[in-house]
Amino acid sequence: MATQGADREALLQGTLDLLVLRILALGPHHGHGIVRAIETQSGSTLLVDHGSLYPALQRLEKQKGIRAEWGTSESNRRARYYAITPSGRAQLRAEAARWRRVAGAMTRVLGPAFAED
Repeated sequence: MATQGADREALLQGTLDLLVLRILALGPHHGHGIVRAIETQSGSTLLVDHGSLYPALQRLEKQKGIRAEWGTSESNRRARYYAITPSGRAQLRAEAARWRRVAGAMTRVLGPAFAED
């Protein structure tokens, strides 16, 4: 995960797989489409570099969470399209529930916003 500028945030380790599965749950995408979707849906806060994405796609494919097939992109180029599998949907549900628990715990620990002295 790369950061560009002060408003970009680095992903915590392990969250890229979750984000990829979530995007693919919405429909098949090629690699660049996944990157754009994460950036768009995060309000341009998260930026995934291709050097991080492709190892995650290979890992998820090896784990049978996604499948890939060749197709033609919008720019009429040959591209690999990735789709989530039933196993990937189960992983997405489990990981999203875990992430929500962690985020809720962080919110409780941080408490309400406070003014600096």
